[in-house]
Amino acid sequence: MRNGTSTAVGLVLGFVLDRVFADPQRWHPVAGFGSAAVALEATTYADDRRAGVVHEVIAVGSVVGLGALATRRRGGGGAVLLTALATWTALGGRSLVRAGHAMADRLDAGDLDGARELLPSLCGRDPSVLDADGLARAALESIAENTSDAAVAPLLWGAVAGLPGVLGYRAVNTLDAMVGYRNERYERFGWAAARTDDVANLVPARVTGLLTAALAPVVGGKPSGALRAWRRDAAGHPSPNAGVVEASMAGALGIGLGGRTQYRHGTELRPTLGDGPTPTAADLRRAVRMSGAVQVGAVAVAGVIAWLRGGR
Repeated sequence: MRNGTSTAVGLVLGFVLDRVFADPQRWHPVAGFGSAAVALEATTYADDRRAGVVHEVIAVGSVVGLGALATRRRGGGGAVLLTALATWTALGGRSLVRAGHAMADRLDAGDLDGARELLPSLCGRDPSVLDADGLARAALESIAENTSDAAVAPLLWGAVAGLPGVLGYRAVNTLDAMVGYRNERYERFGWAAARTDDVANLVPARVTGLLTAALAPVVGGKPSGALRAWRRDAAGHPSPNAGVVEASMAGALGIGLGGRTQYRHGTELRPTLGDGPTPTAADLRRAVRMSGAVQVGAVAVAGVIAWLRGGR
């Protein structure tokens, strides 16, 4: 089996495993990497950008190296199995969809306390200050951003770089979630992690935006609305990638996102994305349906890219 073909098959199988079983509930490799990164930080930490670069290179480089070594030693069916298992553990698409549906269920039932309890599994907003509409908006924006981060990006990196790409991307994204904050401890040390994550997601976010526009009719929207919101509004977002996926989602759904956004560390005033009313629980369900469709589109694109890369 050609390398590209085995990668394509492994990515598809890993996607199927995620759709059927969601994230592994025990002995998750990402949790193991996080523990190792915490231990490494005890040695590498300093209030300095250079220390953050060293931390990023060691943590991500070791994971990429392990992936490359495993790829070299395994071929044929073994390579397919390794890629499938790595893709399964790197993806979070099924868990994202489940969390979105659970949030919509609680909002529809008027269970605001339950919705606030669930929100931290989706994003870092302060749920205690949010009403029903605020919870729906926070969850929807998280669904849009994490469709790219937790589903599209791992598949695309796997398509272009195989097993090391899948593992390396997940390491980069995990480190960003751990130290890529603009607070007193990580303002300088976490700079490398945040910037690396931005670069790693530049292409995946835009592929997500294109898939969202193309699949807008799935949720009763128009591709032109998604593309218009992307072109007009995305650049105003503080993130070069989240703005793309959130604006295209807002345009596809015909809603408005952005505004006052309160985190535990402070408050940000985000630009308006899209045109239309504040999202409701019904819009959140539509966003979850869009996320599922984009994920399917992404695995198809990734499979084709991997197959073509192998043919070359």
